[in-house]
Amino acid sequence: MTNPDQNTLTPSGERVPLDPDELIDWFTNTARDLPWRGPDVDGWGVLVSETMLQQTPVNRVLPIWREWMSRWPRPSDLAGASQGEVLRAWGKLGYPRRAMRLHEAASVIATEHGDRVPSDVDTLLALPGVGTYTARAVAAFAYGRRAPVVDTNVRRVVARAVHGAADAGNPSPRKDLADVDALLPADDHRASRMSAALMELGQTVCTVRSPGCEICPLAGNCAWLEAGQPAYDGPPKKVQRFAGTDRQVRGLLLDVLRGSDGPVPRAELDAVWNDAAQRDRALDSLLVDGLVEQTEDGRFGLPGEH
Repeated sequence: MTNPDQNTLTPSGERVPLDPDELIDWFTNTARDLPWRGPDVDGWGVLVSETMLQQTPVNRVLPIWREWMSRWPRPSDLAGASQGEVLRAWGKLGYPRRAMRLHEAASVIATEHGDRVPSDVDTLLALPGVGTYTARAVAAFAYGRRAPVVDTNVRRVVARAVHGAADAGNPSPRKDLADVDALLPADDHRASRMSAALMELGQTVCTVRSPGCEICPLAGNCAWLEAGQPAYDGPPKKVQRFAGTDRQVRGLLLDVLRGSDGPVPRAELDAVWNDAAQRDRALDSLLVDGLVEQTEDGRFGLPGEH
C-alpha cells in the first residue's frame, strides 16, 4: 500500500511501490547492530563512519572506527593530531586522502562550529571533503533530518523496486536524488529511518549477485519481481580495477612509510614496485597530494614526521 503522505508517482511518472512503515518496521527488527548507530553516537561519530565507509566494506571499517573514536572522540582531538598520526591510524582502509580531508574538516568543526558537527546539509557541504552523499548521510543518520541519501545500494533498490530494472546503471545524481526524495515520508523522523532502511536493504538483502527476494519486505510489490527479474540491459557500467593501477602503487608506498619509525631512503620505496616510471608517477602524486613529504637529505616520510 502507499502511504497517504507520500507522492504516488516518481519524477518519471512511475508508481511508487514502497510502504515507508513496512520498510521502517523491517529495519527496526532486522538492522545490524553497528556501533555508529548507537544512541550515544553524535554527528562526529557518524561523520567519521560515513567517511570511512566510502567504497570500503563494513568489516574493515569496524575496528578502525572504534580505534579512532577512542583516540579522537571529538573533532578537536583529531585536529590536534599530526597528519602523519592520522595517516598511520587510517591503516589500510584505502583512499588515504579521505583521512586528510577528515583531518581538515575536524579543524574547521573545532574552530568554526564549537567542536560540534553541523546538522544541516548546506553547512555540512561547506566542510572540507564532505560531498553530497556524506552531508545527507550525516544530516539523516546523526540528526534525524529528511535528506535523501543515495549510494550504490540505494540506487539498486530503487532501480529494482520502482523501475523494474536489475541495476541502476551509471549514476545520474539529479535523477537519483529526485527518485529517492519522492519515496520519503514528509516528516523528518520517518524519512531518516526510511533512508537508513533503504541503505540496509541494499547492503544485506537486495544485493548485486544474490538478492534475497524471499525475505525482502518489498517482495510483494517489487516491479523487478513482477517483471520476472529481467537481466540488466542498460549501458555498460564503469568498472574500477585495482590491480596494477597507480592507486595500488600509491598504497604500497604508503605501507612502507606507515610501517617505518620515520623517513626512509628512496631505495626502500623503489623495492616495492618494479615499474620505475609508474612508481615515480605514484610517488610524485603522493607528494602533490601532501600524503608524503621529502626531507632535506632526500628521504621520504609521512607529513609532519621529520
